[in-house]
Amino acid sequence: MIGWFEAVVLGLLQGLTEFLPISSSAHIRVVSAFFGWDDPGAAFTAVIQLGTEAAVLIYFRKELWEIISTWTRSLWTPSLRGAFPARMGWYVIVGTLPIAILGLAFKDQIETVFRDLRLIGTTLIVFGVILWIADRTARTKLTLDKHLSFTHALLFGLAQSLALIPGVSRSGGTITAGLLLDYKREEAAKYSFLLAIPAVLASGALELFEIGGHGTPDWGPTILATVISFVVGYAAVAWFLKYISTHRFTGFVIYRILLGVFVIAAVSLGWIPA
Repeated sequence: MIGWFEAVVLGLLQGLTEFLPISSSAHIRVVSAFFGWDDPGAAFTAVIQLGTEAAVLIYFRKELWEIISTWTRSLWTPSLRGAFPARMGWYVIVGTLPIAILGLAFKDQIETVFRDLRLIGTTLIVFGVILWIADRTARTKLTLDKHLSFTHALLFGLAQSLALIPGVSRSGGTITAGLLLDYKREEAAKYSFLLAIPAVLASGALELFEIGGHGTPDWGPTILATVISFVVGYAAVAWFLKYISTHRFTGFVIYRILLGVFVIAAVSLGWIPA
């Protein structure tokens, strides 16, 4: 079971890594295994992500209010339907469909086989290489307000759904898709964060019913980890958006590959169980 100290460490990890393209769920799984702690499980991971998602809600509160209010009013005011905030509301809905459908279809696998450390190590490496290629080849010229379409939203959403496998990274997958579509780095990241809101809130809300049950952490440590992830996550999202406006993702790619190699080697040598 997850104790108070483990909750502090895992909450810090969640807050620090959720918005970076290095997979927060992979870090929670790997660190727990490395220190010999019980696997906190998919339910704990989903619930503490509510903390970092609360940070996104506060950070983007003005944009979110504009999107929600304009989209809602556009349902009965035709003149608003062409406004970008109204269109963004539909883009987020369309982009959320893939992860909603696949998340329900593969719920059992998400909680079991997808948490195998050999798979996590492999996805860290493979998707790190794909991110590097996308970052090097992208023309980074498109913006959300002028170029985002339903087709692009669906492609972003399909990329986000890959993050059901720990090691892919929700932000990493969607940002990679954005770069392959030639969006600016900060634009791809912003849409990635907005697109994650419905999926994370829904997943966290569903898994709330699992906390405190058989084989899941108790409420106390889970709440502590969630609060810590919120505080740290708020600082992390601001830093990350500023950083990528002037930097490539090379450092994150190198880190992903090194971590992936370490995980696979550690499992192969018997240092940690798969």
